[in-house]
Amino acid sequence: MTEPAQRPDAHAVEPVAAPGENHENRTDALEGPRLAQLEANLAAVRRRIDAAVAAAGRQAAPPRLIVVTKFHPALDVRRLASLGVTDVGENRDQEAAEKAAQLQDLGLSWHFIGQLQSKKAKSVVKYAASVHSVDREAVASALANAMAVEADRTGRPPLDCFIQVSLAEQAGDAAAAHRGGAAPGEVTALAEQVAGAGGLRLAGVMAVAPLGADPAAAFEKLAGSSGRRAEQFPYATGISAGMSQDLEEAVRFGATHLRIGSDILGPRPALR
Repeated sequence: MTEPAQRPDAHAVEPVAAPGENHENRTDALEGPRLAQLEANLAAVRRRIDAAVAAAGRQAAPPRLIVVTKFHPALDVRRLASLGVTDVGENRDQEAAEKAAQLQDLGLSWHFIGQLQSKKAKSVVKYAASVHSVDREAVASALANAMAVEADRTGRPPLDCFIQVSLAEQAGDAAAAHRGGAAPGEVTALAEQVAGAGGLRLAGVMAVAPLGADPAAAFEKLAGSSGRRAEQFPYATGISAGMSQDLEEAVRFGATHLRIGSDILGPRPALR
């Protein structure tokens, strides 16, 4: 990690920067009020995770924390890295690509968690360690094709892929549809496609609890889907689930990856 610059006046207000802004030549330091805020927020979330892990009896297999930094500046990611964060989630390719390029020195693992357009696959495989939102055949095919080129060019390792599962209770469920995901009847074929594609590694399943729904019931359903995948692909045991508002329920039902944003970084900054 680069050495911090000179510490700013403790009473100064740090300006909000656009997500893609380059901070390499800024004179303000990583340290200061914003770092203290992030440190306190991160500690609070980690305490919640620890408590949920203990309640679930999962101390031997705690989940991996992915801090979702969308709309927040690259400098915040650098601050988080100084606090021990190693996994970062983004849901927009342009923003993720810019941040990953600026922060190459940190050795972070970048997770693409948003709905992915097939045309963005070539860009995503340049920086992402995993994609948590493979929800249709076209996306899986585009990622496989992009990985064939990228692996040949750079020798990068396989891309971890989570199948995003829709947790809609019935067809036409608008709340669940807003969250995205493959219909339950499509998940097996999609998993087989990913598992059989060169350059892709089937990591498991992912879902977002439908708006207004009981997250415990939603994550119990996801755990069932994960179990069925693992019967066919014993290595694909990952469950990407849980956000700021429902991480406890996600841990209870076996989440291996938590995607936490607002409770660590706070409200998104105004974009300029």
